[in-house]
Formats: sequence, structure tokens, C-alpha cells
Amino acid sequence: MNQKMIKLKCHVNDKGSLISLESGKNIPFDIKRVYYIFGVKDEVRRGFHAHKSLDQVLVCTSGSCKVLTDDGRNKENYELNSPVLGLHIGAMLWHEMFDFSQDCVLMVLASDFYDESDYVRDYSEFIAKIKKT
Repeated sequence: MNQKMIKLKCHVNDKGSLISLESGKNIPFDIKRVYYIFGVKDEVRRGFHAHKSLDQVLVCTSGSCKVLTDDGRNKENYELNSPVLGLHIGAMLWHEMFDFSQDCVLMVLASDFYDESDYVRDYSEFIAKIKKT
């Protein structure tokens, strides 16, 4: 499947903790956009799409959430519950985020600027595109 967990190095001293996110070093692409999701209501699921070419890394900076990934053949569930873990999601991987804790802040690093034409938002269209590859 086109995803993997990334362990982010945490620098800890008596002043606190720091994690640095750097393009091409611990993030496997150039970062062009950063956004975060928070304040998600109970039982709400988000995502429900794949990207034709975009790479993303999801980091839960506070609280927790779960992520379902689907490559059209296999499905995997991940729990993001630590700011030292990132989930790298590559192109043409359907994903859904769910089970957000009340204090969840999910930060997403993206390899490109927002482009609606890069989204595949219909699951049957996603499956059809996967079968062509």
C-alpha cells in the first residue's frame, strides 16, 4: 500500500519538547501547504477521497484520531495519538479520518497547493481508476 508511519525525532530538554518538520529530510517531499483540522464533532468522519498525485503527512499534534486507508485492494486502520508519529499518505490512496477525540488537532503537510482537480471524491470512480493501473 502507498502509506507508511514515520517516527519523528523529538528533542527534549528541561524547557520542553520540540519536533522539527523539514522538507526532504523527515518529510519525504517538499512542503507546499500546511493545514489543520480541529473541533470535529462526535461521530463525524472526514476525508472520503484520494488524490491523483498529492503526497501528505498527517500528524496528530494533540489528542487522537484514526485513519482508514484503502488502495482498492487492502484496507488498513491507523491510530494517530502522538505528535512524534506521522502517517505518510501517497497518491491514489483513499482515506478517511474518524474517531476524533475532543482535543484532537490533526495537522496535514501537503506536497502541493490546493487543487480541486487533484481530488477523486467518488469511491466508485476511485476503484475504476485503480483497476486501470
